Amino acid sequence: MLQDAPENARDALDAIYRKESRRVLATLVRLVGDFDLAEEALHDAVIAAMEQWPRDGVPTKPTAWLVSTGRFKAIDRLRRRAKFNASLDDAAENLQTEAIDPAQWDDEHLEDDQLRLIFTCCHPALPQEAQLALTLREVCGLTTEEIARSFLTSAPTIAKRIVRAKSKIRDARIPYEVPASGDLADRLDSVLHVIYLIFTEGYSASSGESLVRSDLSAEAIRLGRILAEMMPEPETLGLLGLMLLQESRRAARTSANSEVILLDEQDRSLWNRSLIEEGTALVQRALGTRPAGQYALQAAIAAVHAEAETARSTDWTEIVGLYDALLQVSPTPVVELNRAVAIAMRDGAAVGLAVVESILARGELDDYYLAHAARADLCRRLDRTEEAADSYRRALSLARQEPSRRFLERRLREMTK
Repeated sequence: MLQDAPENARDALDAIYRKESRRVLATLVRLVGDFDLAEEALHDAVIAAMEQWPRDGVPTKPTAWLVSTGRFKAIDRLRRRAKFNASLDDAAENLQTEAIDPAQWDDEHLEDDQLRLIFTCCHPALPQEAQLALTLREVCGLTTEEIARSFLTSAPTIAKRIVRAKSKIRDARIPYEVPASGDLADRLDSVLHVIYLIFTEGYSASSGESLVRSDLSAEAIRLGRILAEMMPEPETLGLLGLMLLQESRRAARTSANSEVILLDEQDRSLWNRSLIEEGTALVQRALGTRPAGQYALQAAIAAVHAEAETARSTDWTEIVGLYDALLQVSPTPVVELNRAVAIAMRDGAAVGLAVVESILARGELDDYYLAHAARADLCRRLDRTEEAADSYRRALSLARQEPSRRFLERRLREMTK
């Protein structure tokens, strides 16, 4: 033990909990085989640390101490419950005789367990909304209230999703493991999708007063780093590169009073060059394997933007070509819309508007505010003021994020002066 003053020990525990609690939980989940028991064991271990560390000093390996203490607290709980359910006595005995001493575990063991937990939370047997809620709760440590606010639903609804997901994992005996190579591709796609959903909600919140939720995007990047370190598949590298390149623009995306600043108006000197360099290097690695996947291609598009000194000097021909490739692997209306905006930058607003209007005419993006905002902007650039105003009104009726609404209101006022 390292002897510390009581207040220093409490500060150390707070810092360790913030940094390591999700990794400790992941290991406890694997050890005890149950989410709820693992959470209770972690809680008990933290209480024990609050009592012992100020008195005895901070352990040399505090994370391993929490794992070891949590394991013994779980054994105690199982043995108490065994008075009413004899089968739990065997579970307690098995946990007692765990072959590996947690005190000897290092960061590699803990990160292995985090990876197992991510794949468990994203198991295809669970509905996607349950995968997302469970990952945010168990892997990222968000509260049900925070998750509910992020996705415009109630805390009881999120709590029910999490409870049902845990029950499904327990009843179906879904193992806490990284899938075998034969099943990895399908499972990895699900994990990457959930991580990117977490990032996009943090990078551009779906609703509320703030454009961004830096806590969510930071968690997604952290998970992406774990995956890229342990599973350097092209799409894993592509996703991490994409998130880093998008994150590099965070400081330039809003003004001092939280107003939206569009990409072509951003102060590019505020872009984080170290994130751009790291993200671009990952893109190059991801594109080294053909065919390129959707995350690698999206990252490549972001890299082209990052390389340009101004919006005008951006290689829009290359971006359109990358969108053409992206449509082959991800043929969605949103990708088509983004390609149309790139075409407008390459070939002119009139050409781009014709493509946007053909997409809107199909009705698939009728409730997507960015589609109407894109049409409004192209009409504005063509001096078709009334049409621009109509599309801004439609976009405004659909937008739920306050900074975006203020931006649309400002543009609408400009059109109706």
